[in-house]
Amino acid sequence: MTGTDRHHEVLRRGELTVLGRIRSASNATFRCEAVLDEQSVQCVYKPVAGEQPLWDFPDGTLAGREVGAYLVSAALGWDIVPHTIIRPGPAGPGMVQLWVEQPEERPGPGLVDLCRPDSVPAGHLSVLTAYDYSGAEVMLVHADDPRLLRVAVFDVIVNNADRKGGHILAGVDGGVYGVDHGVSLHVHDKLRTVLWGWAGAPIGDEMLGSLSDLDRELGGSLGDRLREHITAAELAALRRRVRDLLDDPVMPAPEGRRPLPWPAF
Repeated sequence: MTGTDRHHEVLRRGELTVLGRIRSASNATFRCEAVLDEQSVQCVYKPVAGEQPLWDFPDGTLAGREVGAYLVSAALGWDIVPHTIIRPGPAGPGMVQLWVEQPEERPGPGLVDLCRPDSVPAGHLSVLTAYDYSGAEVMLVHADDPRLLRVAVFDVIVNNADRKGGHILAGVDGGVYGVDHGVSLHVHDKLRTVLWGWAGAPIGDEMLGSLSDLDRELGGSLGDRLREHITAAELAALRRRVRDLLDDPVMPAPEGRRPLPWPAF
């Protein structure tokens, strides 16, 4: 068993102990430790009992949508969503996800950041100009990073309605991860993201190859697994979004009245 497999086994079978509550989350969210045979992993636990009902996401659970997003990420092979399962916990069944360790300090601008309009960092793309609480002009920017571009394409596929800057994590292992996918995989277009810097940009052949593989898997066992968490109509819409990108491999532009999540971080 590899180290990664062992971590997954500890996450699945280990005893969960709550270390603290993550107060910034809108639903009950806890940082926990799972321990099995003297091995431990840190994780996030979101009990289904702590979910606030959402009128526009009436079907299934937010925990199930988080698992659905993980299954799509895993099928793509992009390693965007940390390993995610549903299992029993101290407050009942819920989503449990491996914790992403981040550097204590990160020099320079973040993957998603704010700056003065005349001081956009090198290697960053501008999204929009706004005003801060003092009335000064600020610009929302994000890194022109291929790891982040994968996150942006993934968000289009899963129809992520809440890609805040704080939901993008740079791991100590060099990976770029996306978390908090409870409001994703809806039938209707609800894409709200801070990653609009690539609007109109072409999607490369490597990513298109992954999307083509995903389309085939959605017609088989992956689709069966997703149907445990989302409706048949939502699964069909997911496959439509994948095929739309294959037919027209260009990143979409923001549409509608609310293309950005609020708050942005």
